[in-house]
Amino acid sequence: MAWFGNSLNHKFTAATIAGFLVSSVVFMLLFLTFYQEELKQERAQAVREVNNLLQSSLENAMLKRDLAGLIYIVRHLGSQPNISSVMIVNPKGEVRFASRTEDEGRHLPMEMVRGEIAHTLFTRDAQGREVLRSVNPVHNKPPCQPCHGSVQEHPVNGILLVDYDATSIRQQARNTTLMLMGAGALIVVLNLVGGWWFIRRFILKPVASLSRTSQALSRGELDARVDTEGNDELARLGQTFNQMAENLQSHTRKLDESKVFLQAMIDAIPDGVRIIDTDYNMVLVNKTFVEQAGHCEQARVGGKCYAASHGLDTPCPSEIYTCPLVEIQRSGKPLKVIHHHVCEEGDALDVEVYAAPVMVEREGRETMLVVESIRDLSKEVRFTHEQRLSELGRLAAGVAHEIYNPLSSMKLALHSLMLNMQQNDCQAADVADDLTIVEKEIDQCIHITDRLLRLSATPLEQEELVDVQEALADILSLLRWEAEQAGIRIHQHCPDTPCRVIASNSEIRMLILNLVQNAFHAMPEGGELQVFVERMDGRILMRISDTGVGIPEEELPYIFMPFFSRRADGVHGTGLGLPISKAIVEAYGGSLSVTSQAGQGSSFVVSLPEATEESSWH
Repeated sequence: MAWFGNSLNHKFTAATIAGFLVSSVVFMLLFLTFYQEELKQERAQAVREVNNLLQSSLENAMLKRDLAGLIYIVRHLGSQPNISSVMIVNPKGEVRFASRTEDEGRHLPMEMVRGEIAHTLFTRDAQGREVLRSVNPVHNKPPCQPCHGSVQEHPVNGILLVDYDATSIRQQARNTTLMLMGAGALIVVLNLVGGWWFIRRFILKPVASLSRTSQALSRGELDARVDTEGNDELARLGQTFNQMAENLQSHTRKLDESKVFLQAMIDAIPDGVRIIDTDYNMVLVNKTFVEQAGHCEQARVGGKCYAASHGLDTPCPSEIYTCPLVEIQRSGKPLKVIHHHVCEEGDALDVEVYAAPVMVEREGRETMLVVESIRDLSKEVRFTHEQRLSELGRLAAGVAHEIYNPLSSMKLALHSLMLNMQQNDCQAADVADDLTIVEKEIDQCIHITDRLLRLSATPLEQEELVDVQEALADILSLLRWEAEQAGIRIHQHCPDTPCRVIASNSEIRMLILNLVQNAFHAMPEGGELQVFVERMDGRILMRISDTGVGIPEEELPYIFMPFFSRRADGVHGTGLGLPISKAIVEAYGGSLSVTSQAGQGSSFVVSLPEATEESSWH
């Protein structure tokens, strides 16, 4: 019967049936009791009327001493339908006359013959049958006193007992009860069927539709609607429910569109972005951050920030890492830190994290979230055309000086040629000499601009054969004027044969420029720069050594980190020169190392694979 609890329809049906059965049983018991009592009272009344008539006849027969007539009346009455027996009992309980001769002379219990008031009761006769016994006292009257004595001593002359068959009475009561119960049951069943149809049609069906629609909405089927018919309360409830579902679908659609728009906006940001709650859960991340984390599962929304960026199972220890969330909770102010993130494949990533707090309302209360902007510092050390132009701008003064001298010489030669032509004293040999000077100085200007263009050229996608000595000589020539102004003497030591590598010509030149300028910055009071190029074990080594201030031992681990700058000339640099140089060298299978001692200078060594015939061919 467990299925009764699964639906309102079943519950209603079960409750109605149970109520019908209980009410029927109670009704039957009450009706049977009341009907039997009423039947008993009606039968007793009829018996009393008959008994009054019979008693009058008996008294008349007794007064006349007509015993034969008395016996006839008793036996004739006892033969009537539904009458079991008739007896006349004296005050001592002895049966004097009876419709059945076997009852005459029998003594009845005294409690049966006591009392002076007529009454009826259900009892059993001598044969054990249930009967309705009418007890009628025959009172002593003046005509009877000569034989029976005074009324005070003998108030009752005898008792008339009439037994009616109780079986027929009870059967009649049961039949009537069953008939009424059947009629009542029919009415109840008709009412039940009608009520069930009414409730099913106008209540259960709309409620079931509401239930199905609400379940569909809970599963995310926001286009589900209630089938509404009519204009009653449930129909209006269904219409209101549909309007609510329509509003919910509309708001959900707008919310989804807003989420997509917001996600598209933060995905368009080139830096990694993530939003973290106070339990270290990431509530929003962008595509760049997922890429920075190597597309690991921990980098998704709902993951822990420390698992996504540091590969830890617990929050980052404050002794090792500066946690933006902890610091912002403590100070309430934005901050910028440099972190070392660990990707899923185990690769390390140096990033700059800018974190700021934001207050939002979540679940009805104001909550602080932390927004992190994560910049991949390895991208900062890659050359862009603008960065190259910025570096070339620093060479503008030296290049201008290099070009100024040839232009001055050309101007003097042309002025001399024009003067000779005006004096008509122009000889062919003099013209040839002047033009030779002009041509030579023009070549010098072209050579300088060519060196500058090679340095500023955008790196080719395909690598090329690069002469390290030629690139070094060109860069040093561009820096000659700057070295003279800083009081720096340059000494170059190169082998007689070319030292070639497979790389980008412009990037090798930029590498040399960065390292030489870095050496210049380390010698603000002037000094000497030693540049060595040599071959060793199939590699080209380039050593750039200065006599500058050197690098403190505690700073050596950080000099290749982006934005770390400690220039000795007091100028705040970008901190990108050495990281860019290291990235260039490693991109072509090389290495960049440094040795330094505070106060005695530094030495940077570049090691690149030497170009072979096979590598040159490829």
